[in-house]
Amino acid sequence: MLAEFRSFDRPIQLLQINQAGINLGFYMLMPYLAQHLSTGAGLAAWTIGLILGLRSFSQQGLFLIGGTLADRLGYKPLIMLGCALRTVGFALFGLTTSLPLLILAAVVTGFAGALFNPAARAYLACEAGERKVAAFAVFNVFYQGGILLGPLAGIALLNGGFTAVCLSAAAVFAVLTVLQGLCLPIRRGPAGERRPVLCDWRQAFGDRAFVSFAAAMIASYALSYQMYLALPLEVDRLGGGEEGVMALYAISALVGIAAQVRLTAWCSARWRRGQAISRGLALMGLAFLPPAAVAHLPFPPVWALVSIVACTLLLTVGTLVAFPFEMATIADMAGDRLIGTYYGLYNLLSGVGLLAGNLLAGALVDVARSRGLAGLPWLLLAVAGLTSALAVRRLDRRDRLPSAGQVPAAI
Repeated sequence: MLAEFRSFDRPIQLLQINQAGINLGFYMLMPYLAQHLSTGAGLAAWTIGLILGLRSFSQQGLFLIGGTLADRLGYKPLIMLGCALRTVGFALFGLTTSLPLLILAAVVTGFAGALFNPAARAYLACEAGERKVAAFAVFNVFYQGGILLGPLAGIALLNGGFTAVCLSAAAVFAVLTVLQGLCLPIRRGPAGERRPVLCDWRQAFGDRAFVSFAAAMIASYALSYQMYLALPLEVDRLGGGEEGVMALYAISALVGIAAQVRLTAWCSARWRRGQAISRGLALMGLAFLPPAAVAHLPFPPVWALVSIVACTLLLTVGTLVAFPFEMATIADMAGDRLIGTYYGLYNLLSGVGLLAGNLLAGALVDVARSRGLAGLPWLLLAVAGLTSALAVRRLDRRDRLPSAGQVPAAI
């Protein structure tokens, strides 16, 4: 991984380190925010839900705006502005218990993600050129590294109080803002005719190949999020406690760090992009078969926990297979001029699918437990993953997905 990292130019290296810092600061604070709002700020449960929901909504709902601004104003200013706004938002979380200010902090924090997320990916895709897949593979290693280290840093800082956690997370984003201002070259998409924003959005929404791909990939985000929903709930039900949940996250992150680059190189040497994505999705679907198989068999809890670990491993490997090729495919479908817009729209559509998938998965877990159908949610998640894999495979066979540096055939 280090050799691959050193093979890229400095802007790409900085963007990859930047992503590790973003996840370090985010996961240093966010896993402990709900508890602080309850015990530290004394807020009611519905108010906590409102604050957390506004943070997610202001990020997912504004991704398209953030991507469009990145295409028009340049990638570097949007990355810097997003990190600066998250500095402000995280500091507010630690310095106030006022509900209006906490709501402001949530909205600012979410909007910050909508600014730097599509801009950073668009910058990386433009800078990497034909090496997009390899660049996103290393990017994901740094991404997973931040997820692994963030909660550990947060736990250590909690001894000094939640304010110390918030200000430390804010300091991480402040350092990232300065670092990018000093070291990251200005990069914007190729110059072209400046059209009204609605024309750009009409082009993106009207790109049937791209929208079909985004729709086919929606299930992958719902499946990935089960690491934070169905799997922790099952670990808790089986008596694994918080330690068991943290172990799942550690396993997933460590596998990502250790295997991503080699796995991507192996897949690149053997498969087309569409094949890699569809097979990654198939693995993500198959990941839910072990807990489905164990659900109705009289195994002791330890074997049920083994099935959850197996699910975590398969789900992680499937994500590692698909992610770099998925990110490169979006950039190539966008062409040169609207990469930020396409990433923004893709994240927006994924967020809608994620919300719907979580609501459905949560409801299924409740219904299944009350009616003695413990394996049903796992089976339906497996079907969703396999259906998504077939959809991507169909697009690939009909030449609707690009090879490296190409755009897909028109529909």
